[in-house]
Amino acid sequence: MLSLKSILSKKGYVKIKLKKTKTNHFEVKAKINGIKGRFILDTGASNSCVGLDMIEHFKLEATDSKIKAAGAGAVDMETQQSTKNTLEISDWKYHNLNLVLFDLSHVNTALKEHGAKTVEGIVGADILDKGEAIIDYKKQRLYLKKLVYKF
Repeated sequence: MLSLKSILSKKGYVKIKLKKTKTNHFEVKAKINGIKGRFILDTGASNSCVGLDMIEHFKLEATDSKIKAAGAGAVDMETQQSTKNTLEISDWKYHNLNLVLFDLSHVNTALKEHGAKTVEGIVGADILDKGEAIIDYKKQRLYLKKLVYKF
């Protein structure tokens, strides 16, 4: 019998190891614009996000946004946006990442209170959709289909 890993590998998927945090979230290591960071994998987040305090760290060009963010107990948070960034998760790459930037201090405070490490951002459903994501909860793996770019 073929394994999920071998079936998906033949279909062009990349296997990405996930780490379960003390808060029962999956954490994924990724690079934005070539710079490493730690992110929560959040299937309920419509957009991928980075904390406002990480703008310089990830070399983001931020512009004001009229969108208000909500989630994890906070509502009507002011946001900024950053477009045309590069995201790398293991061997999976996306070259046109749009990010929502907002204050993630409430998220990181909650993580710290539960003994978990803080994060720089959230990988949301936008990326999971783009990569036709499959999550293997038992083996703690994320599979993303490699994107084909036509230049």
